[in-house]
Amino acid sequence: MAQGCLKCLKYTMCFANFLCFLCGVAVLSFGVYLMVSFKMTALTPTLAKFNSANMLLVSGIVITCVSFLGFLGALKENRCLLLTFFLLLFLLMLVELTAACLLLMYESEIASLVKDDLHDGLEKAKAKTKEKSNSTSEAITEWDVLQTQLDCCGVSNKTDWGENVPASCCQSNCDTQNPQYRIKGCVERLKNLFEENFLTTGISVIVLCIIEVLGMCFAMTLFCHISRSGLGYKL
Repeated sequence: MAQGCLKCLKYTMCFANFLCFLCGVAVLSFGVYLMVSFKMTALTPTLAKFNSANMLLVSGIVITCVSFLGFLGALKENRCLLLTFFLLLFLLMLVELTAACLLLMYESEIASLVKDDLHDGLEKAKAKTKEKSNSTSEAITEWDVLQTQLDCCGVSNKTDWGENVPASCCQSNCDTQNPQYRIKGCVERLKNLFEENFLTTGISVIVLCIIEVLGMCFAMTLFCHISRSGLGYKL
């Protein structure tokens, strides 16, 4: 009976890690696609290393590597791989909880940093429009996407653009004599978006930590069983 339960646990762990591996590959592919097709570094030049494409790329690599270790360790009943999988999950959970606590503790400082960085990105975008006669430079395209998707204009309002307000700031056709510009700035929209999704983000982090704890429990249970059976390093 116990042997059957352990086999069930083994194949359940293999199946779960295989699904996580596929999810990691999908996240990695999407991150590569964003990096190749559309770069958002002009919005926040100082925080360019922390843009969504890079974060997805790193997350995809971590998920695929950890899930592959768990899958192979459970399938081959290898103590070394299972212990490595357990330690990596434990470290990931610590990093996630630490990052969540830091975001809550330094929320105002992070918001101020993002605001200053958006100002720098907008100034560089304005400089490019003066240097180039073509108004579809990379920076302006990125700002157009941000302002259209979030229904915002500039960092605080349309005055951030000065005299050359882009068409993406208009709520209606900018060719008219009295164009209707978007009132709210992108910083306020981003803050509202974060507050609206705060509960969902918190629940997602809790669910992720529960999954990681279950994965660690499964890995340690198999590790202890394999240690008693004396097959710890069989490949």
